[in-house]
Amino acid sequence: MHTVNIEKLNAKKMTFFLKRFIDVVGSIIGLVIAAIIILFVAIAMKIDEPKGPIFFAQTRVGKNGKEFKMYKIRSMCIDAEEKLAELIRHNEIEGAMFKMKDDPRITKVGKFIRKTSIDELPQLWNVLKGDMSLVGPRPPLLRELKKYTELDRERLLVKPGCTGLWQVSGRNELDFQQMVELDIQYIDNLSIKNDIFIIFKTIIVMIKPNGAY
Repeated sequence: MHTVNIEKLNAKKMTFFLKRFIDVVGSIIGLVIAAIIILFVAIAMKIDEPKGPIFFAQTRVGKNGKEFKMYKIRSMCIDAEEKLAELIRHNEIEGAMFKMKDDPRITKVGKFIRKTSIDELPQLWNVLKGDMSLVGPRPPLLRELKKYTELDRERLLVKPGCTGLWQVSGRNELDFQQMVELDIQYIDNLSIKNDIFIIFKTIIVMIKPNGAY
């Protein structure tokens, strides 16, 4: 597996400027549209779990190891983190991630919003704030970062994204190392053209879901 050419990446100042411009405009437009979708999802969630919160904030690791609160629509039961210890042995993906296809912590509404990636929509607020980009590597959890190799840490050279090359290339059907390879490939070939391609492919995936769960 090749590594990122840091010198080439640092020279892409105009690409990063345009990327931020697209992030701001895209997140503002996206948040307006997302508000309508989230309203209907919130109603469904309150019918299913009247006392449960709509949103879920989780500490993630961004560019250069900076920690931030990432927002999502809650798709799991209220005590999901407490139940994780019991389920960790059932992990179905190798590497520094936890994935379980039939995760019992996921609610009825949660199954739908995860399949369609609707649960990710609040991350547009993270994009507007500057914690994330529309396109980039998936932001890891703190417990995942502890298991990272030096090569895995190259994923932190750019801002994490709401979507990325991994998400439109098989998602949960790929293992952790394949995800790392795709993220490094994305970072090493960073361009606005590639970002636009991934955004359009993400829209297609949301309409016709792939391996999301």
